Amino acid sequence: MAAPHEHQYVEDFENLLDPGGNTILNMLPGEAREAVRSGDPGKVRRIDGSFAIAEKKGKEVYLARSIGRPMRYFLAKQAAGPLLVVAERIDEIFSYLKEQDLHEQFHPSYTRMVPAHHLTRLQLVGCPDPSPEYRRYFDPQQETLDGDLDAIGARYIGALAEECRKWLQTVPEKEPVGVLFSGGIDSGSVFLVLYHLMLEMGLSPQRLKAFSLSVEGGTDAKQAAHFLDQLDLSLFLEVIDVPPGEIDYKKTIRITEDYKSLDVEAATMTEALCRTIRERYPEWNYLADGDGGDENMKDYPIEENPELTIRSVLGNQMLYHEGWGVDKIKHSLTYSGGLSRGHVRTYAPARHYGFRAFSPYTLPNVIEVSEGIPFIRLTGWDPEELYGLKGEIVQRGVKAVTGLEMPVFPKRRFQHGAAPREKTDELFADDEMEYRRYFASLYA
Repeated sequence: MAAPHEHQYVEDFENLLDPGGNTILNMLPGEAREAVRSGDPGKVRRIDGSFAIAEKKGKEVYLARSIGRPMRYFLAKQAAGPLLVVAERIDEIFSYLKEQDLHEQFHPSYTRMVPAHHLTRLQLVGCPDPSPEYRRYFDPQQETLDGDLDAIGARYIGALAEECRKWLQTVPEKEPVGVLFSGGIDSGSVFLVLYHLMLEMGLSPQRLKAFSLSVEGGTDAKQAAHFLDQLDLSLFLEVIDVPPGEIDYKKTIRITEDYKSLDVEAATMTEALCRTIRERYPEWNYLADGDGGDENMKDYPIEENPELTIRSVLGNQMLYHEGWGVDKIKHSLTYSGGLSRGHVRTYAPARHYGFRAFSPYTLPNVIEVSEGIPFIRLTGWDPEELYGLKGEIVQRGVKAVTGLEMPVFPKRRFQHGAAPREKTDELFADDEMEYRRYFASLYA
């Protein structure tokens, strides 16, 4: 259901990206394209919003994206020289190569994902293919704020609110706005900030709705109801009931083009939610969500990942956002790291069903505040202290910005809250290799 692509064929460059998929909040689309084309990371940093932009300048192509939108490329061989194909998705690249009778060169592992927060430069100069050059355009400093949790919360949620305000100004006046809502800290804070802003901006809050998924009585729907009841806002809740038989991780793998277990599972629930919203509301366009909030607050169980320690999580800039970094051996070219890769769990299902998704926690202006939080000083390298910090900061921030007392519940992954845990175990594979094999079979 995505918008039709606008093709830009210039000699050795095919740009399949749909410019309508960008949500740029502070400048015209042409100004954003020119910022990327300049090759100047400082100019790219000034683009506010979610975007994926590719621009050709002579024999150089510059590519830049935020976390909020994926971008891939593939270099094909022709007698006249290399052909660079840039697209949002792997299957779009493959389809184009088939049209050009170049598909025998293709394998999904040969595609490259542009890493978020970097300006990537490619040279179209033939064999051997030059390696991409990465220059960081977003470089937030760590541990720059003091330890006052009230001040940190006000600044963090204040940044979130400012991005949400800009976004609401881009939404047509009568269009409804939905929030993918579990009643957790991230979706809860996004909902309350949007509610507060709509009142403040003189917009009708009746346009707002909180959509919660329930698969055979999952706990998220109950939590969502409890959250809104405490604030006397229960009229905004709409529970979306989906039977277990309609949960299909294979369809989700085709949509997300990925196979990491936790992301596949979360995306499968998002697919079910977006699909059912679309069925109920054929004309609905705008959805917001809280994806990225966990990464910003480094709020994942470290003990569940043998590669991580509290020191690696707190000591490496944006580790959960970007993985180990483009200059590290662990960096994959086929997939970038962290949320730069994993955000397809939220973005791709929404895009597939024709929604314009907005994830304000993934925007650089919000991430910049979170990276400045003095996590080491506040936690003393204690994981339990780290896990408790997110609720404290966000709750205080929501209070400072909106005046509302946000309820805070224990953290739970989407796939574990949308359905009972025993049912979740039945719906998904036991081993990530099953997901990998299925994805590989799509191009066998």
